[in-house]
Amino acid sequence: MPSPEFVGMEISVASGFDPKPLQRYLQAIAPHDEREFAIEKISGGQSNPTFYVTCGARRLVVRKQPNGPLLPSAHAIDREFRVMSAISTTEVPVPRMVRYCDDRAMVGTPFYVMERVEGRVFHQCALPGCTSADRRAMYRSLAQSLAKLHNVDPAAVGLSDFGKSSNYFQRQISRWTRQWGLSKQEENPDIEWLIGWLPRNIPAGDRAAISHGDFRVGNVMFAPATSDVAAILDWELSTLGHPLADLAHFCMAWHCGAEEYGGLIGTDLVTLGIPSQLEFEQEYYRHAHHDVRMNSFHIAFALFRFAVILEGVRSRANIGNASDANAASVGRLSRVFAERAIKAARA
Repeated sequence: MPSPEFVGMEISVASGFDPKPLQRYLQAIAPHDEREFAIEKISGGQSNPTFYVTCGARRLVVRKQPNGPLLPSAHAIDREFRVMSAISTTEVPVPRMVRYCDDRAMVGTPFYVMERVEGRVFHQCALPGCTSADRRAMYRSLAQSLAKLHNVDPAAVGLSDFGKSSNYFQRQISRWTRQWGLSKQEENPDIEWLIGWLPRNIPAGDRAAISHGDFRVGNVMFAPATSDVAAILDWELSTLGHPLADLAHFCMAWHCGAEEYGGLIGTDLVTLGIPSQLEFEQEYYRHAHHDVRMNSFHIAFALFRFAVILEGVRSRANIGNASDANAASVGRLSRVFAERAIKAARA
């Protein structure tokens, strides 16, 4: 039999693993002629390396941890696999999970396999190439999809132990403060100010829901030919949390520019058909089953948290195990988002 041709194999080797053991592992999931195996790294993103894998007629996705030392609790792909498996029976759009593997002999780290979802992913909140009517419908679908997630009863899908059910913001501020200490590459007075301000300004109204943790335009896939969200992706930061944390995280889009992280500052929203932040919130509230409402604290917290996440990207770039080549430049945006957080807090 001719030697197999591993399409994109050089990308996989550059990511630290030989694709041949993975190909043999996938034979049990998707039997195929070894000449019909192809693997290609998905570009973009700063977290867990992800690959399109073709096994004959079967189209799969493999997602793994990065190589090298990792921060505690980071890159929790086991949690990604668990939460998407649990909510796959609900109205929340997620890919179908296939298998989780913690055998490092396969690709050097734990990984999981899921079915590939066909659709469109945008990395700019302005949704380039769409009509104004489509953009408005797509934002409506985003708001409704987030509400559907928060309406799921964690206990009903076996996730009652997926995180603590109270004091979410207090715990998260402590967590990201610790993460800042582990990741920071230089001092940042804005972050230190936020570390003091946020715990003193936590609003009343505790709630617990399944929280995605990184719900934004770049982490969803839209259906190929409609405005519907086909799949919510990248669940590594998911937990039981306050629903307004997810909402505020998405609403960062209205607090940064296109050059900062694909945001909407300076964009002609009316011409493009994109709703205002308030309109987006109201669409979400219409479909959510809770009655808590967002304020400046939530936006400031979201921007602070993302500033720390971006500093982590910068830290991984400096030690050489970031999953994307532009991680260093993305990491420098940490300072920008800290400035935005203070602006939101003082609004």
